[in-house]
Amino acid sequence: MNEKQISYKQELMRKSIHLCSLSIPLLYYFTNYETILYFVAPLLIITLSVDVLSKKGMPLHNFIYKYFGSMLREHEKKDGFVLNGASWVLISAFLIILIFPKILAVTSFSILIISDLSAALIGRRFGVHSLFDKSWEGTFAFFITASIIVYIYSILENNGNYFLLFGIISAGLTALTEAASKMLKIDDNISVPSVFSISMWLLHPIALNAGYPYLL
Repeated sequence: MNEKQISYKQELMRKSIHLCSLSIPLLYYFTNYETILYFVAPLLIITLSVDVLSKKGMPLHNFIYKYFGSMLREHEKKDGFVLNGASWVLISAFLIILIFPKILAVTSFSILIISDLSAALIGRRFGVHSLFDKSWEGTFAFFITASIIVYIYSILENNGNYFLLFGIISAGLTALTEAASKMLKIDDNISVPSVFSISMWLLHPIALNAGYPYLL
């Protein structure tokens, strides 16, 4: 990928904002379906509105680019209707919550926030071996942190070894998908939670037949 990268400092600032999205899976874990939708839906509407109104020629353009322009990636600055990362995060959250069971939505979105951040920062700082459009070092950081998140939720929910085992397998598939997201032309805010959740959903019948279901 020949897209010019933002500086590491700006990457840190971008990911610090991204980290605020961890409030979504945490709130969902401690509340319920209705509460989280009441939280996410207004945020999605506001963020999409600001994103659209920040495009060239629109009222918020100068303000957004003055204060946040240095954190935007090159493709987010192109002319035309291109959504930024914040919009995709909230679109992803809304869809994942609507489609998948709570434990998958919470786990996959926690992975999106923590593991994507880890992959970006480790990959930018220490990545030297290429893997698709990313690095093996960043992808390994993604896999390790995703596996830790799966382990934490398996303990909290007492979901058993099948959730842990299939979660680690799904974390590996998701890490590879994240590394190839630019090549696949899929925003990783969509692909990461989707691949993890779909993988866990497809593997669930095995756990169910063994008498250790992890989906209600």
